[in-house]
Amino acid sequence: MASLSLELAERILTGCKESIAHSGYRMCVTVTDERGDPVAMFRTDGASWRTPDIARGKAVAAACMGKRTGDLEHRANDPIFLPFTMMQGGNFILGRGAVPVFLEGELVGAVGASGGTPEQDEEIAIAGVEYAGASSEA
Repeated sequence: MASLSLELAERILTGCKESIAHSGYRMCVTVTDERGDPVAMFRTDGASWRTPDIARGKAVAAACMGKRTGDLEHRANDPIFLPFTMMQGGNFILGRGAVPVFLEGELVGAVGASGGTPEQDEEIAIAGVEYAGASSEA
């Protein structure tokens, strides 16, 4: 059974940091396990104070649903997701910028980013997953 270790989370963050360094974005990135519990995160210098909560909320949604949040954001106002938001204490954000993490076809966690445009956030999350040798799709 595959799992998201701290070592894998740190490799994902390294890939995100390298991509951010080349782009000049100011962001926060959070890696969660498959339940949406935080494993590791960082916030670059100059990133907004609110980016950690947003990055985590996006990662929680991607982990809980096993999908990219960009594929789910059209459902953000769907009342079916209210219980998920309540269960996660408000930390469930269906906004583009997070991707699930799969190892050997098994969902093991998610990566959420915040601080750029939704497209930039997703770009950084995908870069981290690819750098670590995992997949953002089953």
